Amino acid sequence: MKHQAYEGTYQGEKAVWLRSGKYEAALLPEIGGNLIAFRDTESGSRFLNEPAAEEMEAFKARPMIHGIPVLFPPNRYEDGAFPWEGRTLQLPVNEPETGNHLHGFVYKVPWEIEDYGTTASSSYAVTAIRVDESHPSYASFPFRYTIRLRYELGELGLSQQVQVINEGDVALPCLLAFHTAVRAPFHPGSAASDCKVKLTIGERWELDERMLPTSRHQPLSPEEEQLKGEGVDPFHAAMDNHYTAVPQQGRNRMELTDAKAGLTLVYDVGTSYKQWMIWNNFATEGFFCPEPQVSLVNAPKSPLPAEEIGLFRLEPGEIWEERARLYVKAAR
Repeated sequence: MKHQAYEGTYQGEKAVWLRSGKYEAALLPEIGGNLIAFRDTESGSRFLNEPAAEEMEAFKARPMIHGIPVLFPPNRYEDGAFPWEGRTLQLPVNEPETGNHLHGFVYKVPWEIEDYGTTASSSYAVTAIRVDESHPSYASFPFRYTIRLRYELGELGLSQQVQVINEGDVALPCLLAFHTAVRAPFHPGSAASDCKVKLTIGERWELDERMLPTSRHQPLSPEEEQLKGEGVDPFHAAMDNHYTAVPQQGRNRMELTDAKAGLTLVYDVGTSYKQWMIWNNFATEGFFCPEPQVSLVNAPKSPLPAEEIGLFRLEPGEIWEERARLYVKAAR
């Protein structure tokens, strides 16, 4: 059968598997709706950083560096304080070393599977999380909303559609990111040294000792100029950097080129993502995280214009939607 979608397991966890032609993918609804695997079964390529069997307990405790975790609201908030609409919400301080709140409420809690199946040209799965007064996170982040993800697998790779729906009666801060963990190298037989990454960055934000933006920019290093130009070794130095996103040729994307395999993995995200984070696990070869992010880190406390920093609000009944795609092309 050319296209398949079915319930199964991944390292012992409930999963929805998608298969289409040479591609397969796995979604973990009960661990944050994480799309944990995207593979080419013919070449043996694995495009996302997947947890090995012995890593599963650590992954479940901190499901942040594997697959495509969903961050809402994303990244860091100073002292857990979140000023919004004339009041200050208090988010839990869950990063003791900085005294900040980190990464929101949806990345490791159960989501539900709404649908899965096949079309004439693809397989797909839809997963969602609904938050209201009954959800544990409501006490800290008192909004009623649904986040819905549709993943579709076909000849053109993996597509992602995300929706945030405000189901409450007050404006919702629509701040979202994906902590996407990309394998480098992704192709068997290649080495990290065969890889170069390119990212549609603009300016680098200066971060203080608590990893919070100062609202100033820093000059790009020669390697960062290469990052937005011809590409650079993903592990040339330790990176935990925050940048403005500046689309090139109408697209906001990461490209990882494997010169030995002659292939480029493209992660094409929408232009609603006004910022990028990039983190490479202290320059440890194996994977790195190009993270498309709607908003500036600590955005509610920034003095900069809301539209400039991606501080988006959804009025009651409004929907925010964006799309992304992971696919492979021949390297140029």
